[in-house]
Amino acid sequence: YLARKFFYLWAKMTFGQVLPSKARCFYDQKILQKTFGEWKEQWTLCRERKLSLRADNHYRNLLLNLIFKAWRAYVCQQQGKRSKYYAAESYAKRQTLLRTWQHWLVYVDVQRTKHGMQSVALAFRRRSCLRISWAVWRRQYYQKCSGHKMNILALQHWAQSLQFRAWLQWRELYLHTQNEKQKDTRAVTHHQHWELRRCMGAWLGYLNLHRVKKRQNELAQEFHRSRTLRRCFSDWQLSWKCRRRMRDHRSDLEKQATRIALWRVFAHWKHYVVLCVEEAQQCELAEKHYKCHLLVLQKYWNRWKSCL
Repeated sequence: YLARKFFYLWAKMTFGQVLPSKARCFYDQKILQKTFGEWKEQWTLCRERKLSLRADNHYRNLLLNLIFKAWRAYVCQQQGKRSKYYAAESYAKRQTLLRTWQHWLVYVDVQRTKHGMQSVALAFRRRSCLRISWAVWRRQYYQKCSGHKMNILALQHWAQSLQFRAWLQWRELYLHTQNEKQKDTRAVTHHQHWELRRCMGAWLGYLNLHRVKKRQNELAQEFHRSRTLRRCFSDWQLSWKCRRRMRDHRSDLEKQATRIALWRVFAHWKHYVVLCVEEAQQCELAEKHYKCHLLVLQKYWNRWKSCL
């Protein structure tokens, strides 16, 4: 329909208000009128000339009819091909968009599932780390409290046993050596010095043991702090890698959108070039057809004039 419309517009712009079909009909009518007038004039002169004119007229009409039918069939065929090409191109575009949309939906579902699984894994990891750290700290606290209590009980028992032994020894020495005060006093002083030395050694051993335990607690705290820092750093590194991956994916999507836009522009430009080429071909074919028609008319006009 569009081709027919633009062909009529082109014909009006080329030939004016009178279309080639109307001019052809008017020309044919005039030719028939002139031929009939000449035939009527020459009827009485020569019957063979009348038959020749009738044969030429019939042959010319038949040839024009065949040319017009062939041109109309060619135009219909070109229109059918163009409509099929447009339908196929639109169907291909719809199928491409549908496949792209389906792939994008699948990708969005996979990304949502991955994000959900990652968040669940991170939450479970945090809970497990906190649970392990709490269990270790509670066990160490219980061990420290039990050790402290045991140390206090041991010191009390040792003091009580030491006092009881010192009292027994003093009573025995007082009963056996009441007459020998100087020896008793020397023995007592010696025994006190020896007990003080032993108490000092035990106290120094307790201080060393307390220092070792304190050092172990400090080392355990430093190890726990370094482990916590290492875990925090690993979590931060994982989150940073995830953000970087998302940023790279976003840049890939932007590049893909740019390529799709360029492809659409190229497709529109290609369609426009094809339309221009087809229009130029149609104009060329119409011009050739018109020239052929003029040549045929001129040929038969010259022949008719020669016959006259």
